Parts: sequence; C-alpha cells; structure tokens
Amino acid sequence: MLPAETRRIVEDIRSMRIRGAGLIARSAAQALEITIQESKAKSVDEFVNETTYAAHTLLQTRPTAVALPNAMRYIIHRIDTAKKSATSVEEIRTIGSNAAREFIENTKTAIQRIGEIGARRIRDGDVLLTHCNSSAALSVMQTAWGQGKRFEVFATETRPRFQGHLTAQVLASAGIPVTIVLDDAVRYFMQDVDKVIVGADAITANGALVNKIGTSMIALAAYEARVKVFVAAESYKFSPETMIGELVTIEERDISEVITDTELKKIGPIKVRNPSFDVTPPAYIDLIITERGIIPPVAAIILIEEVFGVITPEELREYQTYTLQEET
Repeated sequence: MLPAETRRIVEDIRSMRIRGAGLIARSAAQALEITIQESKAKSVDEFVNETTYAAHTLLQTRPTAVALPNAMRYIIHRIDTAKKSATSVEEIRTIGSNAAREFIENTKTAIQRIGEIGARRIRDGDVLLTHCNSSAALSVMQTAWGQGKRFEVFATETRPRFQGHLTAQVLASAGIPVTIVLDDAVRYFMQDVDKVIVGADAITANGALVNKIGTSMIALAAYEARVKVFVAAESYKFSPETMIGELVTIEERDISEVITDTELKKIGPIKVRNPSFDVTPPAYIDLIITERGIIPPVAAIILIEEVFGVITPEELREYQTYTLQEET
C-alpha cells in the first residue's frame, strides 16, 4: 500500500494538476522519497520491492514524459546498486532518499543554468515566439530580460488546455511584452519573428524533439521562414531508450479536453483524437540549450551517453517488465 501523500501525487500527475516535465519529474522523485521514508519494510529485499512498485506506479501516470522515468531510473539505479552490499534497511533508505533529493536539486539548478546559457542568444529588439509552458524556455527569456535586454514575445494559446496562458502570465508578471496568438496563426506571424524558443518533453538519440502537439508545425513554419529554432532542455529530458531503437510513446489524452459529451451528441457518431505531443525532426532544430552547454541535435546521443551511460536491451527489458501488483 502506497503512502497517502504518494497516492495524492500520483493522482495529481495523472490528472495534470501537476504539469510541466520538470515539475512532474521533481514531484515523482518527491513521491518516491516519501515512500522510501515511510517504508515499514523489515528486510532490504522487501524495501527494494516496495520502492520499485512505487516507481512503476508513478511511471504509469504519464507514459510519454521522459523526465519522469529518468527520475525513477536515477533513484532506483542507486538503490539497486546499493542492495548488493547494504546490510540494513536504514542504510539503503538513506541512499535512496539522498538520491531523490540530489535529483530534485540538480533539476532546479539545471533550469537556472539553462537560463544563463540561453540568454546569450537573445538580443535587444528580438521578437520571440514560444509554445506551451516550459520552465526552461521561460528561464532563458526571464534571464535575458533581467540582463537588460528588451524584446517581445508571441505566446501561442496551446490548445486544448491553453498552457500558453500560463506562459503569458509569467512573462507579463516579469514586465516582458507578450501577445497571445492562436495556434493556427503561427505561420501568419512567423514573418515578424526572429527566434523560436520552446521546451522539450523528450529528446531522442538522433536529436528529434518530442514536445507539445503543434511544435512540429511551428518548427516547419520557422524553417520555411528561415527563423532559428532553439530548444531549451534539461539533460534528464534526453531519452536513453532511443539509443537502442525504442520509440517514445505519444500519449493521447481524453477527448473531453477537446469536446463535451453534449457537443458530441449534437454532431453525431464521430471519432475524436487528442494526442498530447508530436515529433519535430532534427533538421528543423538549430540548437539545443542544456545545463551542460549548447549542442547541435546530432550531439544528443553523446550527451545521453555522458549522463546515463549506454543502456542495453537487457537492462531496458528488466526496467519495463516489472509486474504491478493490485493494491489492497
């Protein structure tokens, strides 16, 4: 049985009350630390089973959010390594708890560092365009503004959940001139844009970007207009699984986000699709801003190897085939 606070965080992530890849990852790490701290396990093996179950329960909340499984991998890997020599539950509990706190702290530092590095690419008089609600992209813009650079921003609404409104609110509160535009109007406004800056939900080994639905169309419009596309992404957004040919699963959300039952009944028997993300080819991306520096898309696989090592098919199968047990 998971602790009550862990279950609450699980539901908040699943229902998108907690949103944004970085916050999802930190919240998941926090939930796992709560489980670690409150575990009543009497043996190391029992403790490892409890924490692994909690990690995989959290994994099921958002299957596309690469940052979340990377958070779980970061913590569970250290627990699995420690269990080989741990002599007590308290010893391995300390290791797991420290790993969770370390991951959370590193992600917070990453956002600040990305802001500092990315701000160098913003110039006075720039017109920027951003999509969805990315802490990393916001950090770049806020840092540049704090350095005295003056620019304006187009923020897409980002339907169907209107995350762009949150971005506009943050920018406006910082004094940055911001205009909300319809998602469908991006190509219309692209002629006025100097740079596109977006966040990432995942980056694959070949440098492709998985991000909020609509990102690929924006990148295509920018490519056509010869506007540079910058991606602001923490290193934990990079997907180790894609090194061995695994595909990032594109999550489809409930159709109630798009159309109400009443509207659906009026229209008639139709299908409604609501994918959360799309994939932008690396050819449409100019550079990726990480806390480790700026890299071209082709260098994504090098960064993955540096941060996560080389993942083998056997390790991946072991991680994916854990069987969840029904809670009682």
